[in-house]
Amino acid sequence: VAKQLLKKICGEQINIHAWVQRIAHIDCGNVERPIPVDRIGSSELRTPHAEAELKMKEHLENLMQIGDTAGGLIRCIVESVPPGWGEPVFDKLEADLAKAMLSLPAAKSFEIGSGLAGTFATGSQQNDAFIQADDGHIITRTNNSGGIQGGISNGMDIEFSVGFKPVSSIRKSQDSVSSDGNPQKIQIQKGRHDPCVLPRAVPIVEAMAWITLADHALRAALNRADAISIFAPANNGVKLQK
Repeated sequence: VAKQLLKKICGEQINIHAWVQRIAHIDCGNVERPIPVDRIGSSELRTPHAEAELKMKEHLENLMQIGDTAGGLIRCIVESVPPGWGEPVFDKLEADLAKAMLSLPAAKSFEIGSGLAGTFATGSQQNDAFIQADDGHIITRTNNSGGIQGGISNGMDIEFSVGFKPVSSIRKSQDSVSSDGNPQKIQIQKGRHDPCVLPRAVPIVEAMAWITLADHALRAALNRADAISIFAPANNGVKLQK
């Protein structure tokens, strides 16, 4: 429903694409544009690079043999978001996206734009300079801010990453204590347990992004004076000016 709503508001050009960027230490590297949606959709691990996927599968198979699991990173890009969505203090767009993503099971981190890497840069390296594109639109030369500045979308693609921890249900023996505090071992013998949740989380990340952006699209519409006048009660003695 949120996707259909945003397509109606923004047009068919708005899209959200997520993929498995990294499992454990195996990273698929830079992803080409346009996003290879067909490749991601046909991938068992929902990752765009075939060579990286083979290494990921080999690593997960080894972990399954010893009864262990792996975490990793999901990358998401939102294309063609209009500028002006979000708020400058409360309900910042990136804050609401972070809240939505960190509400997902096993999610442990959220980075937008350059993320943690930006903390190692200088201001001159991190700042996104505004330029005029060939078609006359104002854009930024880089997108270290991830499409959001001051809590508000700036018209560039929104780019963020969500980190997921390893599955906690493992077959390896683990240290624990009994209810009275005595040391003991626990071990899961039965059941089906995935070695990694990331492939299953990709469509959930996309869905949460659609929902969050749909909320902000409606808020942005209500921030317009002409929209507010539509919902204002009749004969309330208040005159709204555009």
